[in-house]
Amino acid sequence: MLPNSGRTYQDPLHGAIALDGNDPIEALIVQLIDTPAFQRLRRIRQLGPASLTFHGAESSRFTHSIGVMAIARRAFDRIAKSYPQLQPYRPVVLCGALLHDIGHGPFSHTAEEIFGCHHEQWTERILQESSIRQALTAFSPKLLEQLLQVYRHTHPVPLVWQLVSSQLDCDRLDYLMRDSYFTGASYGKIDLDRILMALGYDPVSQQLVVARKGMAAVEHYLIVRYFMYAQVYNHPKNIAATWILEQAFNRARSLLSTGDLTADDTVTAWLTGDCDRISLTAYLAADDGVFTYHLQRWQQHTDAVLSDLCRRFCDRDLFKGLDITHLDQVQRETLFSKTQYWLTQAGFDAPYYSGIRISFSRGYTLYQKGIKIQTPTELQEISNLSPLVQTLTQPYERAWLIYPKEIESMLSFEF
Repeated sequence: MLPNSGRTYQDPLHGAIALDGNDPIEALIVQLIDTPAFQRLRRIRQLGPASLTFHGAESSRFTHSIGVMAIARRAFDRIAKSYPQLQPYRPVVLCGALLHDIGHGPFSHTAEEIFGCHHEQWTERILQESSIRQALTAFSPKLLEQLLQVYRHTHPVPLVWQLVSSQLDCDRLDYLMRDSYFTGASYGKIDLDRILMALGYDPVSQQLVVARKGMAAVEHYLIVRYFMYAQVYNHPKNIAATWILEQAFNRARSLLSTGDLTADDTVTAWLTGDCDRISLTAYLAADDGVFTYHLQRWQQHTDAVLSDLCRRFCDRDLFKGLDITHLDQVQRETLFSKTQYWLTQAGFDAPYYSGIRISFSRGYTLYQKGIKIQTPTELQEISNLSPLVQTLTQPYERAWLIYPKEIESMLSFEF
């Protein structure tokens, strides 16, 4: 880079995120941001179709990824100031935080539900097969392998990957704050400064730890996460919007296989192949805009089911989500059978217009060693110290019947 050339991103959450061009690591971050693969994240919404539920949810994977890097830099630099032996790991922590979501497909996690792809697998592939690899290798021949260790949770220093992916990581800290801000939900407000001040390093186990004085802030963070999943991520309108998208692409796949539908090379590749095995070119060419364009076009298709599903999504004429969690399995199946019958009687192609979806939150678990609290004598798992966290370890499941509003009056007789 040119001397003194840097970059500043004005972020609504973190303020000015300044990257120093004279710092080789931050110069590399700027170089990675400018790659086509990373710029593609501007065209992928952070919350998929959730903007149909929360109209402000328009932020992208691009803004989130830069935010995660900014938090990781704050956390790491503060810890490394007390433990200088960690300084060599700064490049892998910052790059790991920045690139952690580069493998996401159109509509973010919704693509994984619809097409069965795995963004973690694609993150590794993009790092190894795109121009990102050249940038990483030019900085250090070992950096790519170190990043793969971070994403696989095999890096020899656990703190390095725990800052990127754990029960208390920079990814979760940013998305809770960001998603709360852009959806207008008050649930996601956490005390970021307090949490970062409490994060530390245990030289013996080499783990990320939390000072006892920061336990209340972490408890609050875990409660925030619980409510964001319950009230935002698993909102019934989000589930209904995802259902319509899935059924529209299922119908499109069926019509494409019989030669009754046209799509560009990118969407054709996604509809006809295993999206974990398509070409890198086809994967990186896919974003929200490409798929939304096809949905808009298909509104005029002669197939009544495809055109109607596409219209409903584009016009936000979404299906309803009825909470049937209280029903047992037999009652759910009975209600679903009645719903299918009513839809058929009303002239709908029933399998495309109703279904049962389960929203599931695992709560707090010991995933990747959990959260360790530093006490005067030893490290203790937070759930052993906090009765509040113990209550959050219980998984939470809700069941939803998805159906169009046209048969709502029939369902009202059942309840």
